[in-house]
Amino acid sequence: MSKNKSIILAVIVIALIAGAYWFFNLKDDEKTICFTVSNPTDFCRNNEIVEIDFEKLGIAPNGDFLLVDSAEQEIPYQRTANGILFQVSLDASESSVFQIKQGRPSTPMYKVFARFVPERKDDFAWENDIAAYRMYGPALANENPSNGVDLWLKRTSELIVDSFYYREHNLGLPYHVDYGKGLDCYKVGHTMGCGGVALILNDSVLVGNHYDHWEIIEEGPLRTIFELTYDSVAVLDQTLKEKIRITVCAGSVVNRADVVYEGENIEGLKLAAGIFLHSDSTGVIESDMPAQHWMAYAEHAQSDAGLDEGRNYVAVVMPQSADTLQKDGNLIAWQDYKVGDTATYYFGGGWNKWLFETDQAWFKAVSNAAQAISCPLVISTKQNSK
Repeated sequence: MSKNKSIILAVIVIALIAGAYWFFNLKDDEKTICFTVSNPTDFCRNNEIVEIDFEKLGIAPNGDFLLVDSAEQEIPYQRTANGILFQVSLDASESSVFQIKQGRPSTPMYKVFARFVPERKDDFAWENDIAAYRMYGPALANENPSNGVDLWLKRTSELIVDSFYYREHNLGLPYHVDYGKGLDCYKVGHTMGCGGVALILNDSVLVGNHYDHWEIIEEGPLRTIFELTYDSVAVLDQTLKEKIRITVCAGSVVNRADVVYEGENIEGLKLAAGIFLHSDSTGVIESDMPAQHWMAYAEHAQSDAGLDEGRNYVAVVMPQSADTLQKDGNLIAWQDYKVGDTATYYFGGGWNKWLFETDQAWFKAVSNAAQAISCPLVISTKQNSK
């Protein structure tokens, strides 16, 4: 390395160290880092995740600091590789100011969870404070599973996945029965279930099978990201590989799914996200495709024992969708697709015994979620120094 390059590198390192020292060692009244979060929509944004980079804040990523609101109340946050994320609630068109201050932050309450479940035939299960889900693994290969999504109904903000599996396998208390915190009464079979993904070719919906590999990408109390890989997706005489990366956030009605198929290109493909309709005579479909990019379904929920469990809800938001159709018992949102491209859509579910008392309350929540995706909260930063 030349002498000049060595000097430049040394100056950069010293500046970074000095910047971090400057912020983390000055008194509270000597420096304030402020930023504003604004709601650009005409409806309330409740407990929505906001993410902001260290670079945008103008601080080094190391060291402890507090996040406080305008009333000096601490806001718990999750640290990521590049910044922080936290939850915020704003009324329509409201703005709120937050500050970064010195101090040791409190640990946020865990509101999301995901794990591989080898004791239940390789399920991969996850949840937030609204609902729980699972997808099926290789140990179920002989039972004709799909790559559809199973929905577990919750009526508590507590994390319930681990306790449900524990009670099922250790106490003989099946999760198909509601003991006060929810149950699994949703049937998937070999369908798309609660927002599963499939390719469409020549009017055939190619529902997949079990996943082959799993990986947790990011794990935290407010957001967790994992990826499932399907090694062999049969399309005519070709085989593609599917990777679906799912992001689950605290307070969110929907999960984000980023899906890519790898292999040789196949002309005429469409990518679809779907809702299985269960042939329920009481089922209600509400859709605002393609204008607002969402569709939702409400249906009768019934336990394995035949007990009435109210109404369960499912939704899909597909920002790039062209339209909807019904095929093989699935309500489908679809878009044209080219192998190798990453497509993003959202899916989720709920229950009338927790947060959504009526079908219309669910449809409104889904509509708001779709609008929030297209109109994210606005972050502006301002740094003040004495």
